[in-house]
Amino acid sequence: MEYNVVLLVIVVLLTLLVFAINIYILIRYQHPDDSNQAYLPKIIVVIGLSIAQLSILMLPADVANRHSCEKNLYVGACKLTLPMKQLWWAVYIIDTVLVYLVIPFAIFFYEGDQEKTVTQRIKNALLWVVILLTVFCLLLGILYAVIGYADFTVRRLSSTTLAFTNDFSSLNAKAPCLFPAGFSLSSNCAAYTSGSLVKTTWSVRAPFPTYVIALNTIIGSILFTMFGGVGMATLPLSLIFAFKNRPKCVITRAQYVKEATDLAKRSNELKAATLGLQREERGGKKGRKFRKNVKKVQQELVFLEDDVEALNEAFPQGEKADTSWALTVLFYLAKLVFGIVGLALSIIWLLHIIVFMLVNPPAFPFLNQVFIQLDSAWGLLGTTAFAIFCYYLVMSVISGEMHLGMRLLFLSIHPMKYQGTLMNSFLFNVAIILLCSTSVIQFCTKAFSLYAEATAAQEIFGHSLESLRGLKYLFIFNVFQIAFIVFAFLSFLCYWTCVSFPLNIPGNYLTSTGINSG
Repeated sequence: MEYNVVLLVIVVLLTLLVFAINIYILIRYQHPDDSNQAYLPKIIVVIGLSIAQLSILMLPADVANRHSCEKNLYVGACKLTLPMKQLWWAVYIIDTVLVYLVIPFAIFFYEGDQEKTVTQRIKNALLWVVILLTVFCLLLGILYAVIGYADFTVRRLSSTTLAFTNDFSSLNAKAPCLFPAGFSLSSNCAAYTSGSLVKTTWSVRAPFPTYVIALNTIIGSILFTMFGGVGMATLPLSLIFAFKNRPKCVITRAQYVKEATDLAKRSNELKAATLGLQREERGGKKGRKFRKNVKKVQQELVFLEDDVEALNEAFPQGEKADTSWALTVLFYLAKLVFGIVGLALSIIWLLHIIVFMLVNPPAFPFLNQVFIQLDSAWGLLGTTAFAIFCYYLVMSVISGEMHLGMRLLFLSIHPMKYQGTLMNSFLFNVAIILLCSTSVIQFCTKAFSLYAEATAAQEIFGHSLESLRGLKYLFIFNVFQIAFIVFAFLSFLCYWTCVSFPLNIPGNYLTSTGINSG
């Protein structure tokens, strides 16, 4: 009883805390141009981030909810337990609506022509959303009609029939079956002697909501595998190398003037290159080379802003310059501490995936056993550790998204910049996080299947998804887990060898890329 009350209080407090943190993030990261306007996108950003984070934290709550009731009792039979299954469905319906309806509408409305009226912008945004939904619904409907089944492999048992009797005196260890005179034991006891190799497939139509979640999980798993695997390396290593490449001391004014002059020269080259691209655009030249040069200019702008920020750190100015430098030193020390902790978490995560998820049967329960032992010490200690490992995956996704998009030019990702993030970039990143959050839940449910046993999440994301026709092989053969390990290993190797020095771009960057100012 007391355990359940504590759980309810923690859930309420965490929900309020998550909303407060996301409002703070929005205020600190929003672009000055969006201050005191774009309220609809801001509300959607706060709600979307909160739903993504709460959905991750719901898995530890689901485990704690299960543990609050006796194992031999159904959860609904206990008092003050949370209706987790209903909450899961509610969260993922909201998730789907946000990703495929609300956020696209907000992006199209925000990026609409500012010279048009609000009504015209709403109509234009709705038109694009209807087009996207039509394509999505057609694909979903076709897939569900053709392969929307769940295939379960079962042991096939069959035997002949016999009239009911009250005489069981002939049954013993050597003759465990009833059979009429003239029939051999093998013919009448076929079900008993069939063995485990006689199998068949039982197919049923999958529930439509489950199928929608499955497709959502597949899309999210592709993004999660790529971004999460890369983030396993970039999240801790970026913090550690940021400390390594930190400004060791305050530079002199002469050094500051010299570096500032070089940055001004790069800024002028960037401005000239941008004007040249604008003239090409007005002239109708929008080919492949033009788009490639636009990407290069965008990258140079990001690198220039990073170098300006680094220069300001190395030469703090103003009346509180000493205080600013002291805070900078403490900031980089905190990065080192969190980087070391993150590196430990990444290594433990990868080891757990290998020994528990890729080996069949699992070689060792590893983290499952750790969480169970922690729970035996105190009821919510294992749940807290479980929440940390789950939440770390979300942070890895965010880190991998930013590094993969901005450093390797593999995808065009809206950057998240402190006090410089436009609302369309906010909305885009929220959509990616929402898609990946579904996959993080499915991934954690499978990774900690022993600890999360008999939970509502395991019922939804366990055997149901792994039995869907056509899609089940991605889960049966651990395609996403293997790809996750590969991305993480290659990212560790690449980041350690290629980014173990400051990422400063030389002053002649624009010339070397072939972008001219004319």
